[in-house]
Amino acid sequence: MTKKAMSAKENILRRLRENTHETYEMPQIEIEGIKFADPVAQFIQTATTTAAAKLVEIPEGADINAEIRKAYPEAKVIASNVEGIKSDLNPDDVEKAQDLDGTDVGVIKGEVACAENGCVWIPQTMKEKAICFISEYLVILVSRKNIVSNMHEAYECIRFNDYGFGTFISGPSKTADIEQALVYGAQAARGVTILLI
Repeated sequence: MTKKAMSAKENILRRLRENTHETYEMPQIEIEGIKFADPVAQFIQTATTTAAAKLVEIPEGADINAEIRKAYPEAKVIASNVEGIKSDLNPDDVEKAQDLDGTDVGVIKGEVACAENGCVWIPQTMKEKAICFISEYLVILVSRKNIVSNMHEAYECIRFNDYGFGTFISGPSKTADIEQALVYGAQAARGVTILLI
């Protein structure tokens, strides 16, 4: 069956080539992304409105662990492998991803943030990436120095490590597919707090 499908495909492509009388070079298209005079201010505005994330600006020298506890005082299980973060679970030390089930707050580090749409690039720097999706709430640490205006610039900053995975996160998971009602936390975190450092 595969052989027949391949020969049918090859036959179609051969017939297309035979009946193509004129060819054109692909045009060179330069697309310039949107630029903001103040990408940090735009990121704050977009992340908190369009992306529906909470955002806390952390002054230099402030205790990040205290800010996390202040944002989520009821949290019983905090999971993180970010250096300096006090956690109950480390996604590098669990045996399997399911061991992260029951995580109240996952604390992860963003590599680059985009002012255009309020998203943050999260490279997989932990053994179990499930922390990004299974946690009830996410705290994303982002340096204000790593905020760019648009996705073109963001993609230029992306670097994959040994895990070869990363994802853009732009606020809490939400869907309106179910009975046309907006539901938070349908596929991932119910809430996202960005700590801008």
